Amino acid sequence: MRGTPRAVVWDVGNVIVRWDPRTLYSKIFPDPAQCDRFLGEVCTMAWHGPTDGGVTFADNCAALSARHPEHEAAIWAWKHRWSEMFSGPIPETEAAIAALHAHGVQQYALTNMSHETWESTFAMSPAFGLLDGRIVSGLEGVMKPGPEIFRLVCDRYGFAADEALFVDDGAGNIAAAKALGFHTLHFTDPAALRSALEGFGLL
Repeated sequence: MRGTPRAVVWDVGNVIVRWDPRTLYSKIFPDPAQCDRFLGEVCTMAWHGPTDGGVTFADNCAALSARHPEHEAAIWAWKHRWSEMFSGPIPETEAAIAALHAHGVQQYALTNMSHETWESTFAMSPAFGLLDGRIVSGLEGVMKPGPEIFRLVCDRYGFAADEALFVDDGAGNIAAAKALGFHTLHFTDPAALRSALEGFGLL
């Protein structure tokens, strides 16, 4: 039987801060059906993914604009109005990070995020300043759910997978972490976070 984890590894988007392209694109496409079509067929998550791996926003937007010139302005909004996709920190997570910090628990960020946006994102909440380290895919060239990025956070910060709790809103990332031996928490309900951390013996 595994013991109590001694570290917490946090995903960032929709775990610490709320991120949703619709927050921006509902302004550009007030018709919900049109917005859904654009995000489902043009600026898709599959298209966005390479920026988390190190491709620049400019290169990614230019390539897509060449294929969809009728949507050029909306595509470039992904770069120029990126901050409008965020709707602020998640208070329950901020409170949990502060409580864990007060208890001396080591905490780290492990995020799929562009090397161009991580600094502005990490400035969105004082909770980021309480973390002991971070792994950003766009800086490292490896991404979740690949095993390399999970091994990297362990190697860099000196703990074994079974000594850490990994918190993420993505089921695929949770499955990957669990397969490597992490304790895991699929983040679906902010209100349940505190009690879950208590259940792991961290608070």
